[in-house]
Amino acid sequence: MNQVYALMATFQAFLDDRFENRKDRGATAVEYGLMVGLIAVIIIVAVLALGNNLEGLFQGVADDVANPAGAGAAAPPVVE
Repeated sequence: MNQVYALMATFQAFLDDRFENRKDRGATAVEYGLMVGLIAVIIIVAVLALGNNLEGLFQGVADDVANPAGAGAAAPPVVE
C-alpha cells in the first residue's frame, strides 16, 4: 500500500510541476509579442523621421560614385 501511495504522490508531483510551468508560457509569449511590436513601431517611426535625410545622403553618395571629384568633375556642394 505504501508503494502505491508513493507512486501516486510522485505522479501527482510530476504532473503539478509539468502543468505549473505551462502557466507562464502564455504570459512569456505575450511579452515577447509586445516587445516585437514595440521594436517594429520604433523602426517605422525612425524610418519616417529620417527617411528624407537618408534619401538625400544616399543620393549624394550615388552622385559621388557616378562623378568622382578626382576625375575632373566639380566637387559637390557641402550640405550642412
